[in-house]
Amino acid sequence: MISNQKNKDFTIFYQMRQFITLLIGLIPFFSLGQTVCSIESRERLDSTLIALSKINGSQKSMNDLVIEIGTGFLNTPYVEKTLELEGDEKLVINLIGLDCTTYLETVVTLARLAKMGKFTFDDYENQLEILRYRDGVRTAYPSRLHYFSDWIYNNQQKGILTDITGDIGGEPYANNPSFMSENPKSYSQLSNEEFIDQIKKSEKEIKSRTYYYLPKETLGSHEDKIKPGDLIAITIAMDNLDIAHVGIAVKQNGRIHLLHASSNSMKVEISEKPLSDYLMSHKSQSGIMVMRLKDPK
Repeated sequence: MISNQKNKDFTIFYQMRQFITLLIGLIPFFSLGQTVCSIESRERLDSTLIALSKINGSQKSMNDLVIEIGTGFLNTPYVEKTLELEGDEKLVINLIGLDCTTYLETVVTLARLAKMGKFTFDDYENQLEILRYRDGVRTAYPSRLHYFSDWIYNNQQKGILTDITGDIGGEPYANNPSFMSENPKSYSQLSNEEFIDQIKKSEKEIKSRTYYYLPKETLGSHEDKIKPGDLIAITIAMDNLDIAHVGIAVKQNGRIHLLHASSNSMKVEISEKPLSDYLMSHKSQSGIMVMRLKDPK
């Protein structure tokens, strides 16, 4: 009986220790409730940062880093709406399920860290927040750069990238997004009237800017000006939306293809067709914007 009681006591002690260890292990993933990162994502992020610390990224171009890091996520599952959490706006870090935008943000953030020689979780957290939010500051839901054309403009203002579309033959793009403010019921956070007003303000600012795009019908004649590792934003033939999809330019057999998180194949992949042919097969897609990352300061 005494031996059985000791075994029971040991079992209870061991289970308690495991529970406490689990709680302690969760602390880095929920920094005061403001950052959300699963254990699986943290493990993948840590292993990726360790691998990047060994490649001497400071000696590589940003475009090369984007390709190297981006292809490392091939076959990662496509998962949408991972940022849409209830309550206060949180910084979501998810490397195991990506949509087209979070895939791009993940790759860009890692490339910037590799170039800067910074490889901690805190470094990643800081740089992702700078990239994802207006002026690099996360406050409430409207501070996130929901429209990708706004993302492009704001990150150009931060010195992170250059929108080269106009320089490589782009034509003026009529950009007047209003989908979010017109369809607040599609976004649970927009039950807050104040948030709708802030989204309307952002939409008005976007409309006031000058944007360029390369129409898909003329893309073939400008394809040679796109470099592997450039960021690609696919414009949409709808009046109230700006961007349909995003990805990364890669070169295969002398042609530019798209490295992206695909909702069709439900994974990160390289498009089977060259980019210009890919666009022609999607009626709703009208052309592209092209961005080139700058070296971080």
